[in-house]
Amino acid sequence: MNFWEKVTGNDLTREYQALDTRAEALPAEHRAAWEEIKSNLAVYTDFTGRNLIPILDGALGLLEESAADGQSVHDALGDDIKGFCAAIAGEEGAGSYRDKWRKQLNKNVATKLAR
Repeated sequence: MNFWEKVTGNDLTREYQALDTRAEALPAEHRAAWEEIKSNLAVYTDFTGRNLIPILDGALGLLEESAADGQSVHDALGDDIKGFCAAIAGEEGAGSYRDKWRKQLNKNVATKLAR
């Protein structure tokens, strides 16, 4: 990846499009779960979204495997897709906006108290 692609985000656009192309081959139930996973993981992104690519790739791989095995989305992900997304984002160390703001607030308070 060259500097220009990194600055403009063209590489991310291609990667997201490749993931969506893979998702189009899934059954309707799995595609709906894919859309829900994407929307629920959006809160865990950093400024660029680069931290979500491996997480989304793994989640899509799970959906592909479950579709190939004939499993339903419920069997693969459980009842709580939002909880599933929080669990996989937490394992990867992706913090939500709330976590980032908490760290920033704690840093600011510690700086003020140190004076």
